[in-house]
Amino acid sequence: MERFTKNRFFVILIYAILLLVVIYFLLLLKPILATIFSFLKAVLGPFIIAMIISYILNPVVTMLHERKVPRTMAVLLIYAVFCAILTVIIVNFIPMFIDQMQELNKHLPELTMRAQGLVIDFNNNALFPESLREGVNKSLVLMERRISETLLTFVNNIGEMVGTLFVVFVVPFLAFYILKDFDVFERAVIKYVPKSHRKNTIRLLKDIDDALGSYIRGQLLVCIIVGTLAYVGYLLVGMPYALLLASIVAITNVIPYVGPFIGAAPALLMASTVSLKMMLLIVIVNTVCQILEGNIISPQVVGRTLHLHPLLIIFALIVGGQVAGIIGMILAIPIFATCKVIVQHMFAYYVRRKII
Repeated sequence: MERFTKNRFFVILIYAILLLVVIYFLLLLKPILATIFSFLKAVLGPFIIAMIISYILNPVVTMLHERKVPRTMAVLLIYAVFCAILTVIIVNFIPMFIDQMQELNKHLPELTMRAQGLVIDFNNNALFPESLREGVNKSLVLMERRISETLLTFVNNIGEMVGTLFVVFVVPFLAFYILKDFDVFERAVIKYVPKSHRKNTIRLLKDIDDALGSYIRGQLLVCIIVGTLAYVGYLLVGMPYALLLASIVAITNVIPYVGPFIGAAPALLMASTVSLKMMLLIVIVNTVCQILEGNIISPQVVGRTLHLHPLLIIFALIVGGQVAGIIGMILAIPIFATCKVIVQHMFAYYVRRKII
């Protein structure tokens, strides 16, 4: 028996079997876990969002506090600046959004006719194989059906919209109280940690902050820059609804790797109703934006603070997407990076104990 326990391959095999058994039981418990997850998401969601906002804004509040500004006044000052910026955006940009939405609604029948004409030309083109044309037509029918189902679901879930509005209303108040007493919460967390582990805990929290701080704040700035570049590019090529489509690019750019493709898809779909030349120009604009983002903007603004391999990032995105959709994909990288730092500290602690 001792010969087996010392065999590395045998030990790995046992751990793999145990992992598969755990996964099997988790799959059996999936309905119960899904219900628990939905409940926790509804209850803890506003607090998690408020904590993320507080974490992003805390360095600014701390900087003001170090300059003899009370934390409460510092938070209120940030809120006042945010409200002023939001007012400027609403006054200047919301009318542009409304005009573009009204223009889109006005020209929707024309755009639909153009799209149908492109499909007819595609079907009548003998250069494309019959199987390819059938596949494209089936995909279009499926997409139309899904759009209809999405609109129907949106109409039927008015109650959920009210709940979402309630969360949007509550989050600023939660963030205010967390920011106001952020240092108190930090001291409380450290207070309940045993004295023998406080030094390691402080080092762990500092490493997590170093890994995530610049990434989260920098990523927001990168999204704004990329969205602005896309908006300028769309204006230069004469793309309709430039502001609307560039906003989608800015929002989805927060998702690594797949975000740019998701953000470019609506613009590419809209360009297909204009001309083949416009589609090519949109591809060029988005490609240039991503080249600038990947080689100049992100390295300068965000840097490579997370030190995660691309395979690990893709794995985290897949898991996050399966668990919580788009929101899960956005939060997957920070959560995965935090888990990585915690695991590294656990291994380091275990090695030190083993040496001692």
